[in-house]
Amino acid sequence: MFERKMFRPDMLQCVLCADAPCTEACGKLDCAAMLRSIWFDDEKAAGSRFPASDPCAACAAPCEAACVRAHAVPIRRLMMRLHDEVKPELEIPLPEDEDRLRTELCGVPLENPFLLSSSVVASTYDMCARAFESGWAGVAFKTICSFEIHEASPRFSAITGDNGSIIGFKNIEQLSDHSVAENMEIFRRLKEKYPTKFILASIMGQNEAEWEALARACEENGADAIELNFSCPNMADGGLGSDIGQVPELVERFTAAARRGARIPILAKLTPNVAVMSPAAEAAKRGGADGIAAINTIKSIIGVNPHTYVSAPAVHGMSAVGGYSGNAVKPIALRFIAELGQNPALAGMHISGMGGVENWSDALEFILLGAGSIQVTTAVMQYGYRIIDDLKAGLNLYLAEKGFASVDEARGLALDSVSATTDVLERDTVVFPKFRREKCIGCGRCAVSCADGGHQAIRLGKDRKPILDGKKCVGCHLCVLVCPERAIGSARKRITRE
Repeated sequence: MFERKMFRPDMLQCVLCADAPCTEACGKLDCAAMLRSIWFDDEKAAGSRFPASDPCAACAAPCEAACVRAHAVPIRRLMMRLHDEVKPELEIPLPEDEDRLRTELCGVPLENPFLLSSSVVASTYDMCARAFESGWAGVAFKTICSFEIHEASPRFSAITGDNGSIIGFKNIEQLSDHSVAENMEIFRRLKEKYPTKFILASIMGQNEAEWEALARACEENGADAIELNFSCPNMADGGLGSDIGQVPELVERFTAAARRGARIPILAKLTPNVAVMSPAAEAAKRGGADGIAAINTIKSIIGVNPHTYVSAPAVHGMSAVGGYSGNAVKPIALRFIAELGQNPALAGMHISGMGGVENWSDALEFILLGAGSIQVTTAVMQYGYRIIDDLKAGLNLYLAEKGFASVDEARGLALDSVSATTDVLERDTVVFPKFRREKCIGCGRCAVSCADGGHQAIRLGKDRKPILDGKKCVGCHLCVLVCPERAIGSARKRITRE
């Protein structure tokens, strides 16, 4: 069985080009699309698309010669691994149709569960149209308001990994800078050209009358549902954004106001800048909401310049607390989704999940914890609308492999395994690490980490391979996590503590 996690390190130098020259140089394979599949943990779908004959076997690798990197990505080797290792191990081929992905949001049909979340990625007619053409089921349009918006420059900053990809992303972006009338015209045009696509109108009012009026206008101009932005961390002054989401009484009051203005489904988008989300969610339900959207970005500060003493992004020598997103926030988002999914008072409400989704397996985790639809922004900002191809293909293949007829059959399956506390965990047995000596390169990282951050249970032999002291090992699995070669796994058997 191939190990998909080992594919991505082989292509860390790939920049996921626009109109990638490797594909044009090859002429036989869409190398760029397959490289993206590898990047987004979708190797099985890529292997399924690979032709039965191997066009790479006797190839001089013109794809690598065309690579924009001075030290080319090993494209030929990666393509051959898809053919030699992945394709033979496939349980089933990639389904030809996407019927399993069809679902609904509060009774409104969705082609698939994937929506753009309310942000710059869904802020104009052209952008939404291109997203629809790319395969996204719908958009949560950038939050509409009746007050003037003046953005700062620059307004983004990020924490990046070793290869330059974004791990965590900060923004101080505000709301739509188009007028209400301009945005209503966009809705009408989108609905006329794309009648089957889903438009989720995000709104923010300053008082009950505005929440009601904006909700009514969105329904009248073609929105399929409304999302109430109670969570923007960049619009907190004057009782807006997350100021509302932190006060259940305000959530209920303004949800009720929006409900008076519209009959279509309403979702309350709640802030993660709270200890628990259920009080606000239950308040939204009392106010008439049909669902919850979570999470919005987390209040954050990224870095402080050691010379100017200003954090990023710096605007004329000043910065501000902003919203943190990206794959780094996914564990926090999943925690809140599980809380909502396990709350019996919210039974029957739709949960639209977001927060760090980059690939299909990220999305699946939200679905398994109760989300019925998935929203994405930061990954689109980094990689473009094209990520929808692997989001759909990966999830579609997974559902087919598991024998699920629909996304809905997978929803909530992980909820029973999650506890809010560690009190319920079994503590009488230990799972020892298992060393795969044939993969070990003798770096000693496991021994260093165990000595200084664990229980001093690993030493290196004369061949520099690890030796475990079972009397000291407590089965914490720190060594499993730090091994750069993935040469340590888990033993299959649990051992009873002495």
